Amino acid sequence: MAGRRHRALKGPSGQPRDDPRSWPAGALVILVGASGCGKSTWAAQRFQPHEVLSSDAFRAMVAGDQADQSATADAFRLLHAAARARLRRGLLTVIDATNVTTAARGSLLRLARGAGRPAVAVVFDVPLERCLANNARRPDRQVPESVVRRHVGQLAGARAALADEGFAIIHVVGAPEVEPR
Repeated sequence: MAGRRHRALKGPSGQPRDDPRSWPAGALVILVGASGCGKSTWAAQRFQPHEVLSSDAFRAMVAGDQADQSATADAFRLLHAAARARLRRGLLTVIDATNVTTAARGSLLRLARGAGRPAVAVVFDVPLERCLANNARRPDRQVPESVVRRHVGQLAGARAALADEGFAIIHVVGAPEVEPR
């Protein structure tokens, strides 16, 4: 199924098509973007806290430190288990992680397919300079600049691949839609 790219048009219900309330019920929403692009801020403004599964929060849960990269494998095992349970119940589930690689998105898409739920990609098209500035302003932790640069580079490849990955909707968020921290 080819992905659709939504713009700020009105849907049949009168809601803007970029309004998450117009997306399929019980969908898996996968945020795709570099560290520092504003994914967490954007999600917090649009979804309930219990709907958002954050890789940082799961790292903090298993290691006591959201920046502890050595906890990533354990954190994602738990995140995937929570996502699987929510999707089986037909609940909207938002994955707040970079998801800039095909492998990261693929494991999540398999969860959605296994539960018979549609998947939505939300791609953050935010310039490198903005990501770096946001990252530098983080009060709790900063991602190394080299990692942010790598994510931005990987995002270009991700954008080219998304249409063939099986997303029901591909929504692109530009820098003006993401408030700086």
